[in-house]
Amino acid sequence: MVGITVKEGEPYESFIRRFRRVCEQAGILREVKRREYYEKPSERRKRKLAEARRRLFRKQLSER
Repeated sequence: MVGITVKEGEPYESFIRRFRRVCEQAGILREVKRREYYEKPSERRKRKLAEARRRLFRKQLSER
């Protein structure tokens, strides 16, 4: 569960900005978008394989 503490006298724009940043770092919005529609198991496998390939490719690029 993501949460922030609001400081005394802090304007609401700043704590909303902080809350959005914390949510983004936790990956909440990405997860909500992913679960918005049903994903078939075969599509899930394809997506996971593509993510793994992308990670491996980026890792190899960074090692060079």
